[in-house]
Amino acid sequence: MNHGLIESLQQDDAFAGNAVFGCSQVMARTLRCDVDDNERVEHAPGQLDHSGEHGHDHAAHSHGAAGHTHGVSADADRRYLSIAFLLIVGFMAFEIVVGILAHSLALLSDAAHMLTDAGALALSLVILRYVQRPGGEAMTYGRRRAEVLSGQANGAVLLVLGLLVIYESVSRLITPPEVAGLAVTIVAAGGVIVNLTAAWVMAKANRQSLNIEGSFQHIVTDLYAFIGTLIAGIVIMATGFDRADAIASLVVAVLMLRSGFDLQRKAIRVLLESAPEGMPPAEVGVAMAQGEHVKEVHDLHVWELAPGHPILTAHVLVAHDADCHAVRRALERMLRERFKIAHTTLQVDHAQAQLLSIQRPGVWPSTTTT
Repeated sequence: MNHGLIESLQQDDAFAGNAVFGCSQVMARTLRCDVDDNERVEHAPGQLDHSGEHGHDHAAHSHGAAGHTHGVSADADRRYLSIAFLLIVGFMAFEIVVGILAHSLALLSDAAHMLTDAGALALSLVILRYVQRPGGEAMTYGRRRAEVLSGQANGAVLLVLGLLVIYESVSRLITPPEVAGLAVTIVAAGGVIVNLTAAWVMAKANRQSLNIEGSFQHIVTDLYAFIGTLIAGIVIMATGFDRADAIASLVVAVLMLRSGFDLQRKAIRVLLESAPEGMPPAEVGVAMAQGEHVKEVHDLHVWELAPGHPILTAHVLVAHDADCHAVRRALERMLRERFKIAHTTLQVDHAQAQLLSIQRPGVWPSTTTT
């Protein structure tokens, strides 16, 4: 575990790890966990302050297994990507030729999108091999985060391409060229079949990875594009309305922008080390604080190395007579089973006991600790 990273996170006051989850048993074992609006428990005068050194130096650290499985092997992912890549590249070359001959912007814009599909699939294949290499001494977390960068790159390409297609579509709405409706319809029908096949193949891969998901979104938006182009070709043959081609391109562009934005959002969320979606740190902290013998949980940090690879660190204080190792193992098991967090680093210490202090009237009571 990169302790320099953990220390820097703990110094950030805006980070969720500042929350302190204090739990006490009151009234027939009723559990109380108080967290204020700033996710920090304020200690009343005379309560234990854990900002200093602990009286007991018994700490336990546990690192879960670094490997994570999602039911799909890297070799299978590589095979699925390779099949989709060959399908896309072969049909792209055919589409470019027909689009030029038919003067179809929808076909040419979709061919450009298919070029980005091919590039995205090629990048995914490279990243897939890259992340399997050992990280070395400098990369203590390995190379898994390269998947996030790949997803972000694919999202950026979709956003730029969508804006370019919108610009060209508007110009063709103003001055529409003559479009060969029959050629457009035939090619679009073939494109629907090819992209359906590629999407079906890619759906079998590990889409939890942003590397794979980025390529999949390229193919899905391309499938939508062909469906729109097919409809446009039929409209042109039936009515002679050439602007249908540009309108179909606008619909495709909107879908590109939506997919690109979603990929950017997911990638930025991981890069900013936000808590995984659907896993509020407060919920995790309260669940840990409810553990047997647990007195307090603080410095809690939950983030993702990549989607599907959550990591948790926390400082846990337990009863002075509790077994730190047993509590740690119980918390690890709970986190793994309930929150699917397999990589944890827990520092477990005994909470400091308080002694009763008697003071003269008018003097604010002080706290004596052992």
